[in-house]
Amino acid sequence: MTVFYFTGTGNSLAIAKRIGGNLISIPQVMDKTNNVYEDDVIGVIFPIYALAIPKIVLNFMQNTQLNADYCFAIGTYGNSPGSTMADIQKTASKNGYRFDYTDSILMVDNCIPIFEMGTEVAKLPKKKTEERTISVINNIRNKKCYQAKSSFAMRLFSAIISGLLKYDNFAKKYIINDQCNNCGICIKVCPAGNIKIQEKVFFNNHCSGCQACLHLCPQNAIHLKNEKSNLRWRNPEVSLNEIISANNRQGK
Repeated sequence: MTVFYFTGTGNSLAIAKRIGGNLISIPQVMDKTNNVYEDDVIGVIFPIYALAIPKIVLNFMQNTQLNADYCFAIGTYGNSPGSTMADIQKTASKNGYRFDYTDSILMVDNCIPIFEMGTEVAKLPKKKTEERTISVINNIRNKKCYQAKSSFAMRLFSAIISGLLKYDNFAKKYIINDQCNNCGICIKVCPAGNIKIQEKVFFNNHCSGCQACLHLCPQNAIHLKNEKSNLRWRNPEVSLNEIISANNRQGK
């Protein structure tokens, strides 16, 4: 089994690790074009941003052919999956394949321009993430077929929200405070290769909106102008080094 994943703060990687198989980080292969991957089972796991597929995942899907007896796609989300799982099936179909199983897992919402992290962490027991994760993993192991549905109203709502919340514009809103010591962790966890240090931290214009740099800064030196929380999040089942290995694109 081969599992492709994209992660910012570890949620999707935590699910990928639970499912197992040969785990491949999408940022590490996203620059390749016309890729063809074959295995008995292939999965794609990613976070849902603003009720939409992250552009890194979308670019990967558009340049990749997945050939397997059984394919699945799992989206992790903190509030609503919107029409994302139906949308990713459409993206796959345009590239000549389809997912046998599309589903989503409710996890913590760590989008701090909208949510306060302390409050969101306190909500976790009620979200029953563990029970849902076990159910999804069992469905995959049993090669269950299931297609996430999306109504016209939800598709319209998702389009409006994803249009309003331009996560790729986040870099324009970042503030670096005096706690920054130029350690370079932000560069290593950025899956878009969007950050450089030129005497100070500098952001380019192709942010993925994952907020990994913000949440994983050891000095808590990166902030957003409109953030709701000074607290930060990294999935407790994933180490900082694992995220660095997944996202570091220096030399790419």
